Amino acid sequence: MFGNVPRELPQQIALVLLPRFSFLPFTGLIESFRLANRLSGQELYRWKLVSTDGQPVAASNGLELVVAGDLSVAETCGTVIICGGIDVHLIKDKGLDGWLRKADRRGADIGAICTGSYVLAKAGLLEGHRCTIHWENLAGFCEDFPEIEVTTELFEIDRNRFTCSGGTAAIDMMLNVIARQHGHELAAAVADQFMHERIRDQHDRQRISLPARLGVRHPKLLAVIGTMEQNLEEPLSRSELAKGADLSTRQLERLFRKYLNRSPARYYLELRLNKARLLLLQTNMSVIDVALACGFVSASHFSKCYRDFFGRTPRKERGLPLKGEPEPGEEDIEALH
Repeated sequence: MFGNVPRELPQQIALVLLPRFSFLPFTGLIESFRLANRLSGQELYRWKLVSTDGQPVAASNGLELVVAGDLSVAETCGTVIICGGIDVHLIKDKGLDGWLRKADRRGADIGAICTGSYVLAKAGLLEGHRCTIHWENLAGFCEDFPEIEVTTELFEIDRNRFTCSGGTAAIDMMLNVIARQHGHELAAAVADQFMHERIRDQHDRQRISLPARLGVRHPKLLAVIGTMEQNLEEPLSRSELAKGADLSTRQLERLFRKYLNRSPARYYLELRLNKARLLLLQTNMSVIDVALACGFVSASHFSKCYRDFFGRTPRKERGLPLKGEPEPGEEDIEALH
């Protein structure tokens, strides 16, 4: 199991860099390894950077890293970490899939940070395992892999699979692993070097709380917004939302106008459209399927709402030609209205 005391030191780790990988979680891993080595006074971790073709890889921030070689140079590594980032769901690399399955057969611990979970899922390595992914990619991942148990945890360690939601969560995952393998005192010392005042566990939130995110602390308003976020595919009516928060519809309207400067219907629509954008960018779902997944029953109305909000149609969002896209204007029976 990943996180157990390694059989021998240093622990050999291969970091597979994918094009446009996220730099922050990657750096969090590397610096955790480096500081653990430095503060322990011994080489606990040894890592190498690899790419699928042995060529340098540019991160999403444009920085390009030289690697030790292609996947073949990592054949003896007992731990493999896929470093994902932007548009990983578009990667189709049978060579990488096969190499990962081979690493699994030889008993390697295999994991991913940020959107690298997509690669493990496509290779069939997450079946029967819990995993997590960055909150922004969660809806798309669930649509593409409905049979996989995906959570909203900061990170998941399930036997010899481990996944991390990305960002600074990579630091917390490694601090927890360091604590398991080499003691809490060393993990705390590494956290101190980071000026990371608390080692979060896997159950901490990925996102900041609703009050912090919105700058609002009215409990009934927050309760309604939480209910909206949980019911995007089948939107609730205004009266249902009000009743659930023990409010009248007029009180509900006033709360949204006062604190968010928009109607409940408008706020709900924006939530659904933002989810739709993520699905368009992160999945191969058709426009109509995206519309249905976000509570619209008409592709034409969805297209009109999307264009009004984002300034472009759903097809143009994907860079597709406009041919065949339904024209806006058809009536849409929305549950909200």
